[in-house]
Amino acid sequence: MANTAQLLRRQSSRDIVLKSQKSIDQLELRELRGRLVPKEHGVSHHHHTSLHHHHQPMYGATNQAFMSDAFDESSELEQEPPFGSDAGTSKTKAELAAVVDQEQQDIVEGEKEGEERESWDSKIMFLLATIGYAVGLGNVWRFPYLAQKNGGGAFLVPYFIMLCIQGIPIFYLELAIGQRLRKGAIGVWSQVSPYLGGIGISSAVVSFIVALYYNTIIAWCLIYLLHSFESPLPWAECPTRLYKNFTYDHEPECEASSPTQFYWYRTTLQCSESVDLPESFNYHMAIALIVSWFLVYICMVQGITSSGKIVYMTAIFPYVVLIIFFFRGITLKGAADGVAHLFTPRWETLLDPVVWLEAGTQIFFSLGLAFGGLIAFSSYNPANNNCYRDAILVSLTNCGTSMFAGVVVFAVIGFKATATFDRCTEERAGLVAHNHTLNLPICDLQQELANSASGTGLAFIIFTEAINQFPGAQLWAVLFFLMLFTLGIDSQFGTLEGVVTSLVDMKLFPNLPKEWIVGALCLSCCLISMCFANGAGSYVFQLMDSFAGNFPLLIIALFECLSISYIYGVRRFADDIEMMTGSRPGFYWMFCWKYLSPCAMVTILLASLYQLITDGSSYPAWIAAKGATESMEWPHWCIVVAFALILSSTLWIPLVALLRLCGIKVVEDSDPAWFPEAELKEVHGIVPHEPTELERSVFCFNMDGTEGMCCPKYGLPEKSLEEEEEE
Repeated sequence: MANTAQLLRRQSSRDIVLKSQKSIDQLELRELRGRLVPKEHGVSHHHHTSLHHHHQPMYGATNQAFMSDAFDESSELEQEPPFGSDAGTSKTKAELAAVVDQEQQDIVEGEKEGEERESWDSKIMFLLATIGYAVGLGNVWRFPYLAQKNGGGAFLVPYFIMLCIQGIPIFYLELAIGQRLRKGAIGVWSQVSPYLGGIGISSAVVSFIVALYYNTIIAWCLIYLLHSFESPLPWAECPTRLYKNFTYDHEPECEASSPTQFYWYRTTLQCSESVDLPESFNYHMAIALIVSWFLVYICMVQGITSSGKIVYMTAIFPYVVLIIFFFRGITLKGAADGVAHLFTPRWETLLDPVVWLEAGTQIFFSLGLAFGGLIAFSSYNPANNNCYRDAILVSLTNCGTSMFAGVVVFAVIGFKATATFDRCTEERAGLVAHNHTLNLPICDLQQELANSASGTGLAFIIFTEAINQFPGAQLWAVLFFLMLFTLGIDSQFGTLEGVVTSLVDMKLFPNLPKEWIVGALCLSCCLISMCFANGAGSYVFQLMDSFAGNFPLLIIALFECLSISYIYGVRRFADDIEMMTGSRPGFYWMFCWKYLSPCAMVTILLASLYQLITDGSSYPAWIAAKGATESMEWPHWCIVVAFALILSSTLWIPLVALLRLCGIKVVEDSDPAWFPEAELKEVHGIVPHEPTELERSVFCFNMDGTEGMCCPKYGLPEKSLEEEEEE
């Protein structure tokens, strides 16, 4: 065992070195270190002892554990001088001891020479960035709507079931594979197999498309935030119109709808009556888009070292505002009715397959899976970071935030619904008092609560209408839209980071610094996003939101799971996680990766396609004459665009594999990133894992380390390692 340990230490000491230009002194020191480790038993023992004091995750802006190129051992061997050269005898024992001490300090961190990969300054920064990425606008304006629509408290049953069999396992998978292979999505999947590089390209493309329209929401929040300082709020009452005879009257379109609806559809969006009629260019929207993309660029230009510090505000501030709104909301009249409406279970809805479909879809998109952002974020982590604990913590924080936001939103909606109900009952009582019993208004509190909208309708119409009735409405409006802005922009960081990291790792522009790549990316996105700055811009937004960000992500995540389970190997993946964290993933996680999660995603994908084919797809178009929206079918050219969006993201997966078979490399092969495998095994005391009988039956693990596909092979029982040694 002593000789084996010395061999591992000698091999790892060579593997640490990177391809880089070294000075003569550095080459001499390296050569001497290679001789010292296998010969000096005392030093080797000191090495082993000191190693256990340096196994905690190391963070820092120049963390040396993140190397993008592997060491070419042959190149160093060619440069090594003969064993008896003068270079080795010219150094004193003190110098050699200093070299050994330096090696001990760099075991987890790596060498200080060569190309360096950015890293998080601290574990808190990584967690806040990941939470900020996962917790987004969908937690505030989609989960509450889905919960009250699909059975209230009963919706939590399929929600948490889908979290356990789909959400957390894939979240865990992406964090672990990114930390192990230390590259962006393209680099990771190309290293798993050269034929799988298309998965990373698909993630980068879909992230680029989603970032295009997601930043439009940030621009809307900026517009509302700017106007929130006005008194009175511009959406608090209908504007007036000047007629030719110099008389004033309220805008008829606003009177037919409501002040909040008119301000949203006509003032902010300047909506046309159809996606085929873009009408005039919306200059206010264009300026907001330019400003929002500039802010994203400023936050990302310095890399994760800079954007990581920004997440201290963007990730924490939404929780501060939610807590403030919570205490304000629960003191409002009708808040209890709103919260009760949200969580009162309607158990019969569990028999509806649509409820399970929407629960799985919400979990999937709420956690931000398959974008490549999680892989990019985790690639900046130390090699011995506990990714399992991070996956559980962030996933549960995300779901807890959704439920807490639901309480806040429906407390405010309950207040709004109660105020509307009270006005209705007063009007009804007045009509009855004057003996007007015909056509009396119908007052129904539960119906008012059920009229809550999802997405932009909830944030920019219903919630703003409720804020209008708050004392000091300007303050609450500023807090609310600033919260939406921070929720949106830190999710945007993660989405774009997946694109930027993939571009950098592919070395498409090897001579350009990362700052220029980020600038070119933001500039191109800004120019393309001008398609949202017209009368039909909101309809284009809905088209992209409906198709570009759902089917492609499901397909990408499915291929990620299949690639790890059946190509990389669940057993090998479990070994990697045990090497990094010191504990092996349990049977349940491996079962999810190989069977449960793929089956869940295939089911959701097929059910979504069936629902789309049977029910069709439409969009709400604003009809100015009626002051209301009407559902309209997408024209043929929009359907073509929708299919183009889906195919542009997913076709890369088979295309890259087919071209590779033909000898054409879309993704160039790159050396594996440096990873302290031997050191981590020694730190955690890792020994070869002998599969249990259950693992061999379910996962087709063989005693020789190989792994079957999915069908167990029955026959003569294989002998265990101990039995073979006895023979």
